[in-house]
Amino acid sequence: MGAEVLVQVESEAILEIDYDPANATLYVRFTDGDWYSYFDVPKRIHRAFVAADSHGRFFHDHVRDCYRYRKGR
Repeated sequence: MGAEVLVQVESEAILEIDYDPANATLYVRFTDGDWYSYFDVPKRIHRAFVAADSHGRFFHDHVRDCYRYRKGR
C-alpha cells in the first residue's frame, strides 16, 4: 500500500486509488481486480483523480496513455 490513504471510489471501472508520494506512483485497482501502477504522476493529479466527479473519465483524460505503467503493484 502507498503512503497516502487508500481510497475506494464509486465507479463502473475503478474500485480503488492509492498513491505513494515518495515514488510519485499512482496505483489503480479496476473492477476486474487488477492493479496497475502509473509512474511519475504528480501529487496534484492524484488529488484531482480522487476528487473527480467521474473517476473513469478523469482516468481516461488525465492518466491513461499519459504515464508509464505496468500491470501489478
